[in-house]
Amino acid sequence: MAKVTLIGPRLAETGTEFVFEGESSLCEGCPYRGQCLNLTEGVRYRVTGIRDSGLLDCAVHDQGVTAVEVEPATVRANVASTGAYAGSRSKLEGPCPYTECPSHEFCEPLGVEFDDSRKISEVVGDPPHDYCALDRDLTLVEFEPSDT
Repeated sequence: MAKVTLIGPRLAETGTEFVFEGESSLCEGCPYRGQCLNLTEGVRYRVTGIRDSGLLDCAVHDQGVTAVEVEPATVRANVASTGAYAGSRSKLEGPCPYTECPSHEFCEPLGVEFDDSRKISEVVGDPPHDYCALDRDLTLVEFEPSDT
């Protein structure tokens, strides 16, 4: 179910994904705090609709904020190949220091913690790398949206 929140206009496009990082110290005393801080910290969201609300002043976003509809988003991730099938639960394998690897964004995806057990909605297939420098046998999957 979509939730209405306020975000900066640079992010306010249908399909844009972001991870809500929580409250900034600049939010203190803002009259719009309730509308901005109504998401769950650490969860990845996708903008599903734009409201025609104009811009409101904001100390965090230099261009102000505007109203959008968001929903928790799915997350693509690399998990251990063993037991990776739709409907099963899995966790990330752990940190990877190889930031230049084409799979790094899937081994450490934004919006998923290493100790989170998440349900797999789809097995996408082979990860984008040719080989894993940590010798991990990985499969690229789509995690269901976080329960918020």
